[in-house]
Amino acid sequence: MSKLTNDASLSEVHQSVDTTNTNKPAWRRMLSFFGPAYLVSVGYMDPGNWATDLQGGSQFGYKLIWVLLMSNLMALLLQSLSARLGIVRGRDLAQANRETYPKKINFFLYILAEVAIAATDLAEVLGMAIGIQLLTGMPLLWAVSITVLDTFLLLVLQRLGMRKMEAFIIALVAIIGISFLIEIILARPNLAEVATGFIPSIPGKEALFIAIGIIGATVMPHNLYLHSALVQTRKIDRTEKGIRRALKLNFIDSTIALNLAFFVNAAILVLAATVFYKTGRSDVAQIKQAHELLSDFLGTEIAPTLFAVALIAAGQSSTITGTLAGQIVMEGYLRIRINPWMRRLLTRLVAIVPAVIVIVINGENNIDDLLVFSQVILSLQLGFAVIPLIHFVSDRKTMGIFVIKPFVQFLAWLITTVLVYLNMRMVFEQASGFFATSDNTFWKVVIIVATLLFIGLLITAILYPLLRKKPVGISVQVHKKLLPVVPLITLPKYRKVAVAIDFSERDQNVLAHAMAQAGEGSTVVLIHIVESASAKILGENSDDYETRGDQDKLDAYAAQLTAQNIIAETHLGFRNRTKEIARLVKESNADLLIIGAHGHKGMRDWLYGETIDAVRHKLKIPVLIV
Repeated sequence: MSKLTNDASLSEVHQSVDTTNTNKPAWRRMLSFFGPAYLVSVGYMDPGNWATDLQGGSQFGYKLIWVLLMSNLMALLLQSLSARLGIVRGRDLAQANRETYPKKINFFLYILAEVAIAATDLAEVLGMAIGIQLLTGMPLLWAVSITVLDTFLLLVLQRLGMRKMEAFIIALVAIIGISFLIEIILARPNLAEVATGFIPSIPGKEALFIAIGIIGATVMPHNLYLHSALVQTRKIDRTEKGIRRALKLNFIDSTIALNLAFFVNAAILVLAATVFYKTGRSDVAQIKQAHELLSDFLGTEIAPTLFAVALIAAGQSSTITGTLAGQIVMEGYLRIRINPWMRRLLTRLVAIVPAVIVIVINGENNIDDLLVFSQVILSLQLGFAVIPLIHFVSDRKTMGIFVIKPFVQFLAWLITTVLVYLNMRMVFEQASGFFATSDNTFWKVVIIVATLLFIGLLITAILYPLLRKKPVGISVQVHKKLLPVVPLITLPKYRKVAVAIDFSERDQNVLAHAMAQAGEGSTVVLIHIVESASAKILGENSDDYETRGDQDKLDAYAAQLTAQNIIAETHLGFRNRTKEIARLVKESNADLLIIGAHGHKGMRDWLYGETIDAVRHKLKIPVLIV
C-alpha cells in the first residue's frame, strides 16, 4: 500500500494512448479515441441484467423493449457527462468528490462506492459460476471458487497495456454479441411483432415492477467513476478545438458501445419472448431454467452452450472493469494505492463470501435471489454517483466554455429524479415486504436508521455543492498554464551511495549512475544478495562456491571504482532479498540507493518484480531506479 503523490487518475496508464501524433494517419488518430466506452458497456450487459431481461421477455413478450431503449438513452447521457468531466477537468468522479465535499461526507461516499463495487462483483461471480456450471456440470460451489483465478488474468492484461486490455474486452463483447445473434437466428422471431415492442405501454402492475427492475439495473454507479478515468488514458491536444474533438469522438464511442449493450439486452428479452412467452412458458425467470429449456424449444444443443459461453464472457468482462473502478475509487477518495492483484483478490473474496454462505446454507436454489439483492444494493448507490456528477459538469467556474447547456442539465436532473425515485420505490417495496412478514425488531430498527441516513446523505449530496463558497478543485485549462517562478534549487550531495548489484548486463548502467551521483569524497556501497541453497539455510555462515564467487565479483567491481578514485565498500546479504537490501543500506548509512529495473514482464513481473517496490517502502532515503 502506498500514498499517492500525484493527481493523475489511473496514473500507470494516464495519457498512455497518444491521439496527437501527427505522423499517424488521421483515421488512426481518430480510432485511438475508441475503447474506453467498450470497457464501460460491459457493465450494461453483466449477469445482473440477465434476470430482469429474461423475466420481461417470458412474461410480457416484446412489450418492454421500449424500456430497454429508454434505459439505454438515459445511460448514454449520463456516461457522456462522466466522459466530459474526465476530458475537460482532468478529474475522475472520485477525485472531484474529494475536492468538493467535506471529509466526513466523502468517507460515506467512499464506503457506498466500495459496497456498490462489491455488489457488482457479486453479480459477476454468480454469473460466471452459473455459466461454468451450465457448461461443465460441476457443483456451483466449485465454480464459485474457480472465479478467484481471474485475478491473475487481470494482472497479465494490465501488464500488456491499455489498448490490449481494451482489445480483450472488445473480444469478449463480440463473443456475447455473436452468441446471441446465433440464438436469435435459431429462434426466428417475427420482426414485425418485435417492432411493436418499441411502442411505450405497461400491461399491468407486474410489468411495471419488472420495468422498474430493468431501468434500475441499467445505469451502474461504478461505470460513472470508470468512464471519467478511462477517457484520461488518451493524450489529447489541450486547446479548445482539441477538447471539442475529444468530446465528440468519445460521444460517438459511447453511442456505438452502449448500442451494442442494448442489442445484447434486447436479444435476451427477444429470445425469452420468442422461445418462452410464445409457447406459454411465462414462468421462466431464472438463468438456469432458461438454459435448460432452450434446447427443448429450439431443437439444438448449440443454443444452451452459446447461452452459457455468453454468460461466462459477460461475467469475465465485467469483473475486469469492476476492478479498475475499485482502483479509481480508492485512489480518488483516499489517495491510496495497493497492488492491482491484491485489490482484485480482496474484492473477489468479499464477493465470494456471501455467495458461498448462501450456497452452503440454502443450496443452489436461491442464487437468483442473491442476484436480485446485488441489484438492490446498486440501486441504493446510484444517486450518490449521478447527483455530484451533474453538479460538476454544470459548474461554469470549473468547466468554463464546456459547461453543459441548460436543456441538457434539465434532462440530466429529470433522468436522475426518475432513476432515484424508481430505485427507492423498488427498495421500499422490498422493505415493506420484510416488515409485513418478519418479527425481527433488530433488523427493522436497522432498516429505519439506514433509511434516515440514506435520505440525509442524499439531501447533502444535492445541496452542499450549491451552498459551499470555497472554490472547487481545478478549473479547466485549455491552454498550457505558465509555470510559476521556481526558487533557486540546491542540488543534493550524497555522502554514501548504495548500489544493488545482480551480476547481470544491467550492472554497468547502474554503476555509471552511481558514479554520476557520488561526489568528491563520497563512498559507493556495493550490495549483492546471495540466493544459493546454502545461503538460504546458513545465512552469513555460508561458504559455498556461489558465495565466494559473488564476493570476488563484488571485489572486482570495487577495484574498478577505486581505479577511478572512488571509495568503494562491498557487502553481501543472504536469504531474503528485500529485507537484506534494506538492512544493508541502513547499516551502511547510505543516503541514496540505486537499483536496476528487473526487466520482467507479465506473470514473471509479479513473481520476481516486487523487490523494488518492497525495498522502496522499507527506506526513507531516495531510491533511483535505473
